[in-house]
Amino acid sequence: PDSLAAPQRRAAEMDVAITAVQGDVADLAVVAGEQSADLVLCHSVLEYVDSPADAMAAIAAVLRPGGAVSVLAASAVAAVIHRALAGRFDEARRLLAGISTGSSRPAADTAEPGAARARRFTMAGVVGLIEEAGLRAGTAHGIRVFADLVPGMFADADPGAADALLALEQAASVHPAFHDIATQFHILGYR
Repeated sequence: PDSLAAPQRRAAEMDVAITAVQGDVADLAVVAGEQSADLVLCHSVLEYVDSPADAMAAIAAVLRPGGAVSVLAASAVAAVIHRALAGRFDEARRLLAGISTGSSRPAADTAEPGAARARRFTMAGVVGLIEEAGLRAGTAHGIRVFADLVPGMFADADPGAADALLALEQAASVHPAFHDIATQFHILGYR
């Protein structure tokens, strides 16, 4: 409910009409209707659904011709890098073993026993999910390529460091070589 309240509030502030509906992604066509949506936000969803492929197929079914899905997903490659830099080498190795590059099969994050298992993806894997659902993959960006690698930087940083980091993030976000090492990546899919 909180995830739906924020966009409803922002849309109301901008005098834009949106319809926000809570439900299970498997029931999306029943709730929203076939080919009823111009845009579906799938942000931090694929990590937790039972079947990312089924979820993407359900999303594709509700998109109108010319509609788009905005996918934000956690990067498996970044998870390996972050754990290695933190000295958690065994966890990094387990995550690395779970990465299937070029496949739509996501890697499970098994770093914390007993915790909810979040999947992590490669860019190629998410592109595969989008294309397997009959959609065309579009523009991609890396999100937080470097920002999450410099913890505590802002406590003692010079005043220009935040602006310099932002400029670096913006430049790296569009460079394909940095997509998979970003903490998350964003990609559009089109019907």
